[in-house]
Amino acid sequence: MDSERLNIHLISDATGDTLNALARAAVAQFDEVQVNYHRWSLIRSRLQLHRVFEGMQAEPGPVLCSLVDDALRGELDLACARLGVSLLHVMDPLFNLLQAQIGAPAKHRPGRQYVLDADYFRRIDAMHYVISHDDGQAQRGMAEADVVLVGVSRSSKTPTCFYLANRGIKAANIPLVPGIEPPELLKEPTCPVIGLTIDPKSLIDIRRHRLRLIGHGAQPGFIQHDNGEYVDYEAVEKELLWARRLCNARGWPTIDVTRRSIEETAATVLKLMDNWHEKLKI
Repeated sequence: MDSERLNIHLISDATGDTLNALARAAVAQFDEVQVNYHRWSLIRSRLQLHRVFEGMQAEPGPVLCSLVDDALRGELDLACARLGVSLLHVMDPLFNLLQAQIGAPAKHRPGRQYVLDADYFRRIDAMHYVISHDDGQAQRGMAEADVVLVGVSRSSKTPTCFYLANRGIKAANIPLVPGIEPPELLKEPTCPVIGLTIDPKSLIDIRRHRLRLIGHGAQPGFIQHDNGEYVDYEAVEKELLWARRLCNARGWPTIDVTRRSIEETAATVLKLMDNWHEKLKI
């Protein structure tokens, strides 16, 4: 395994996102493994499944499956046995548990979780909201926000907001710039305000990378410093200290995103939102 790549086939009758997340979470627990993921999504016919078999034969490897159609599952079982590859129907244990608790069998309808219901349209609406209220834009509409993230430039505000939008959360974000007072609407917010902070060195690395991508200068109309201050350690340290003191003075909780993934930051934001709403009930 040191010099070879492990092929993993992910076969789904829907988008395959669940399988992909499960596989990557499991593989992450193994050191120095190189995995080639083969994603086979929207597999709902025998013809589509036979094309999957061709791919499995060309690059054999274990199979994770979330197909719910019994006929397709049966064909897949036979194909895996013929090719000598391991197969796991990842949803079966959960189906069995729920069927025992609910007392009724699963419907086995492909893609049933993806429906155009209220939750779906709420996520789409939240995504449009994030785009319209990114980086302090359209402040009048921030009264509709479910949460407002604040922080210095490049502190993961925007990607966190987009992740939250996928959960149906309307998340606005406002940059904190030394010498510029935050918007008046944050003095008496109608939703949680949460600060994102980061280690100075990590922030400088991110900013330098950003500057390389855009060629020169920082984001137009945003940073008031020259490039030297934007990535100077002492200046960045003071900028972060000022932002933390501002959050403390306003009573805004903060999250250190230095060693957190966007998913972990978003999960913490959701917890802090719950805490904020619980306090309102007291």
